[in-house]
Amino acid sequence: MITALDLYHVLTAVVPLYVAMTLAYGSVRWWRIFTPDQCSGINRFVALFAVPLLSFHFISTNNPFAMNLRFLAADTLQKLIVLVLLALASSRLSPLRAAASLDRVITLFSLSTLPNTLVMGIPLLRGMYGADSGTLMVQVVVLQCIIWYTLMLFLFEYRAARMLVMEQFPDTAASIVSFRVDSDVVSLAAGEAEAEAEVADNGRMRVTVRKSTSSRSEVACSHSHSHSQSMQPRVSNLSGVEIYSLQSSRNPTPRGSSFNHAEFFNIVGGAKGGDEEKGAGGNSPQPQQLAAAAAKRKDLHMFVWSSSASPVSERAGGGAVHVFGAGAEHGDVLAKGAQAYDKYGRDDFSRSKNGNGAEKGGPTLSKLRSDSTAQLYPKDDGEERPATMPAATVMTRLILIMVWRKLIRNPNTYSSLLGVIWSLVSCRWGIEMPAIIARSISILSDAGLGMAMFSLGLFMALQPRIIACGNTLAAFAMAVRFLMGPAAMAAASIAVGLRGVLLHIAIVQAALPQGIVPFVFAKEYNVHPDILSTAVIFGMLIALPITLVYFILLGL
Repeated sequence: MITALDLYHVLTAVVPLYVAMTLAYGSVRWWRIFTPDQCSGINRFVALFAVPLLSFHFISTNNPFAMNLRFLAADTLQKLIVLVLLALASSRLSPLRAAASLDRVITLFSLSTLPNTLVMGIPLLRGMYGADSGTLMVQVVVLQCIIWYTLMLFLFEYRAARMLVMEQFPDTAASIVSFRVDSDVVSLAAGEAEAEAEVADNGRMRVTVRKSTSSRSEVACSHSHSHSQSMQPRVSNLSGVEIYSLQSSRNPTPRGSSFNHAEFFNIVGGAKGGDEEKGAGGNSPQPQQLAAAAAKRKDLHMFVWSSSASPVSERAGGGAVHVFGAGAEHGDVLAKGAQAYDKYGRDDFSRSKNGNGAEKGGPTLSKLRSDSTAQLYPKDDGEERPATMPAATVMTRLILIMVWRKLIRNPNTYSSLLGVIWSLVSCRWGIEMPAIIARSISILSDAGLGMAMFSLGLFMALQPRIIACGNTLAAFAMAVRFLMGPAAMAAASIAVGLRGVLLHIAIVQAALPQGIVPFVFAKEYNVHPDILSTAVIFGMLIALPITLVYFILLGL
């Protein structure tokens, strides 16, 4: 039976997290304490130090030789059940809708199986069921970081690779025998990469993937703008397109932002003005000026260090914010306007006379682009043609290269692996970490939990709307997160033989709010970021009462 003292212990563990989040929200939305550059610095600290060291602290102190294999089996089985059911449902759709069905599989899998275990799960479950439940949450975090987030990244890169091939080589993809990826390409997300195909006389194609021209031009535009902004009138494009992303330079040294703080707080406060759409002298800004201003904005980066640069267009009315990717130069497609249309709006796939991209005289190079909208919704000419793709081994090698490059640029990858290695060594031979090192890690890891919630509050304050995807989709997402996920976990737990307190812990853990890392990927690859944004923000607000209801009902 749950007593009032039990509920007090739970609130004692969780309410401080919400206090940190509320203070951050109010510091931007109400009190206007922090400037954009200061918010960016806070989140850079969280991305590079606080959260990675928090992960290392929890994982390194866990005993890998005393892991509850049955509990982990239930967690794994839940994810496999959901993945198989979603794959079966999507397989019934036509080939032309394959990309869209994959998007739904990825989003529903994220919503139903990947909760915020590290930040919310560990303190909440410890308050409900004691220290042993916190140990189980750490074990779940290990699997999430090493297996499930890597699987999510694989799915996103598979989707991006498939879309790149389908658009740029719609009729000749089966002839591709190899991919070579330039060293500066770290993602195949839309706008990140472009392909050049060398076609041999026998029709075999060897494709080179390079960083997209648009991505390079944004970086160059940003640097040139920083040198000339003191000499030229500043262009403002803040109204008309709500500012929800503050961009940071690839360089670690901070640069001044391309819009002043008064405009930033005016937008955060919800003011709507039309005068800002005009440049100096009342004239409308040119597309080149808008591109320069867009490329100079700073991105808040939190929880995941993302080195990619993916200009992504938002859905009309969407309010998703890219605040978790650090070190990225993300251009705003809406701000580019006519310039983007002039560059990418035509069907210029450069097919040559023999139909496979090559002149009859020998191999040629064909530069083609990637556009997510065209790939997700192919032109309907009245026929359903199954997409031809390169051999599975060729595609797998390309995807593995990209996944590896993403992982080695993420500090959480190193913190998780080092934590596992140290826990194996220390528990196997009884070696204790030197006090100097342990204390150094402890100082920052102790701040990690509070700073993570503080950064989440900054994220919420910069949203135009808490419910970014609309009420209907938000209700559906919440049902998947807080009903479908726990139901699948209950079935999997019972199937592997979990009973009593372990069963309760498994169900409550599945009812935690949405994980943040899946939103990072969704935003970068432009796969329903508005839905995941709503799941993170709105889910965090309603998570405490929902988990308390589960806690009380399971304790009856």
